[in-house]
Amino acid sequence: MDSRFPFVDWFRNSSPYINAHRGKTFVILVEGEAMASSRWDQLLQDLALLHTLGVRVVLVYGIRPQVSAALEDAGVTPHRVEGRWVADRQVMDQVERIAARHRLDLEAQLSLGLPNTPLHGVELTAVSGNLVTAKPLGVREGVDFDHSGEVRRVRSQAIESLLADGNLVILPPLGYSRTGEVFDLDASEIAQHVAVSLKADKLILLGESAGLHDDTGQLQRQLTPAEADALRQQAAPGSELSRHLGAACEAARHGVGRTHLLSWRDHDALLGELFTRDGVGTMITQNRYEQLRQAVLDDVGGLLALLKPLESSGMLVARTRERLEHEVDDYVVIDRDGMAIGCAALHPYPAAGMGELACLAVHADYRRGARGETLLAEIERRARRRGLTQLFALTTHTTHWFFERGFELASPEALPPLKREAYNQARRSKVLLKSL
Repeated sequence: MDSRFPFVDWFRNSSPYINAHRGKTFVILVEGEAMASSRWDQLLQDLALLHTLGVRVVLVYGIRPQVSAALEDAGVTPHRVEGRWVADRQVMDQVERIAARHRLDLEAQLSLGLPNTPLHGVELTAVSGNLVTAKPLGVREGVDFDHSGEVRRVRSQAIESLLADGNLVILPPLGYSRTGEVFDLDASEIAQHVAVSLKADKLILLGESAGLHDDTGQLQRQLTPAEADALRQQAAPGSELSRHLGAACEAARHGVGRTHLLSWRDHDALLGELFTRDGVGTMITQNRYEQLRQAVLDDVGGLLALLKPLESSGMLVARTRERLEHEVDDYVVIDRDGMAIGCAALHPYPAAGMGELACLAVHADYRRGARGETLLAEIERRARRRGLTQLFALTTHTTHWFFERGFELASPEALPPLKREAYNQARRSKVLLKSL
């Protein structure tokens, strides 16, 4: 039965993620374009919501468009090299002024607790400080970058202490030197270094792009650092895409579990990415978000849930928990962020040189994407490795799917003796056979 309130179902489905994210550290970069948009108030409320759900939030903010507009108003044209301006005194005056103003605005907005506002009743303490030390870029290829700098060190212990006390930490795109100077830093570089230093669970980069897409326009939900780096090399130097991909790749290579590329323009991007299984953007990670692997005993509950709809419809013969536990070594599963969304089993009959492809199932929400073919290929690989020469399957509903993948119709007499004796005449399953 459909819920009268759709958000209730969403809330139920999000509960595993609420629990999983509690106590975790997220470093979130919000570019300056977002802060200047009408979307900003909603996004800030989403950040506050994460904090109230127990997420330890470090917010890094950018100010590039605001500084560019201020320089234009002042009649100042900064010298740029590969997309980055040279921060001379005129530029730094605007950088320092705008960074300070936005920090104060953020603290004020996060203090909002009036009735009829989303933050009503929430006491949220936002803190900032000299938490990032910097060093000058210096002279590069004959260009003196003056007060343009790069991250030297993150005061991770101080940030950890602030987070442990329940604070939301705010970091402007500035760094401070031991000589008392202030340097203009790239906000994405700060976010990357902070995420690595804190061993953050997630680095979230909110920019213009709604993730990465392939040549056909299809969203690429997951990339390895190597795949993402190839795209970075194609991006324009200094562009947001180049900076974000560079930060994501470095973070992944230095131990940050997952980096998410999202668009701040998407009203649902942040919460949709964090509290739904499929998300809405692109994730860059060393570890596969969806993987094919050997089943283990802990998977039995997930297998029962996956198979139940197919058993109820008569497509599969019902299997008890005890049977699955006994045969679990025969199964492979497709694991998607802790959920079994596909499975298949190889039951060997070595005396006959045959193997049974059994219990091939894919969750209804994930039947696009050739996961059935992936499972079949893995079962065939395992069968060949065990020296089996034929694979058979019994089916009542999906005969043509097997035909299209090289199986041929056979009689029950073609089955191994043990399987032939157990063949259910009343069910009248089709016998399909494939030579390996």
